[in-house]
Amino acid sequence: MTARALGCGYLDTGAMYRAAAVGCMESGIEDSESIASYCQGMDLEISTDPDDQYVRLSGRDITTAIRSPEVSAWVSKVSTNSACRTDLVRHQQEILSSGSFVAEGRDITTVVAPHAQVRILLTADPEARMSRRGAELGGKLSDADLHDQIVRRDKDDSTLVNFTVAADGVATIDSTNLTPDQVVTQILLLAERAGITSL
Repeated sequence: MTARALGCGYLDTGAMYRAAAVGCMESGIEDSESIASYCQGMDLEISTDPDDQYVRLSGRDITTAIRSPEVSAWVSKVSTNSACRTDLVRHQQEILSSGSFVAEGRDITTVVAPHAQVRILLTADPEARMSRRGAELGGKLSDADLHDQIVRRDKDDSTLVNFTVAADGVATIDSTNLTPDQVVTQILLLAERAGITSL
């Protein structure tokens, strides 16, 4: 929504980790060295068009597959792999250097794009996040499974990236009680204050 409003590209970096998870799961890859090797060699295509989002692995559309509960439960094996993360961050930075983008991800403001014109930490309390994830997955997961995916993944991923506290110069938006439209409005106000009205 924000990317459309600003007329720029959109990059969901989390989708890249999920794509790697799909490939590793399908290939029966489990150990950290093999996961890193797979990430470095995978044939990944990710759309940056906010009106036509897709993820393709070796030419195969996995846009829906990356959002499955199984992938959500497995993806930390990729996101906590330092070699894999280094390779994917490099790929993300290459994409972002090619134009103007709204980028979403846990380490965007501190690692991937620390010099972006506007940097935002979007937060929400665990209950709100669990409710949203449950709705996203069509009610397929129990509260216990949702808690594992949200709270456990936060704990796992924070071993490599501090994404829970805003770094210097990063604005915080607490979305717990906000609608998506209200979140976008706040982001656009921050962009306007930075002198950005369109990209």
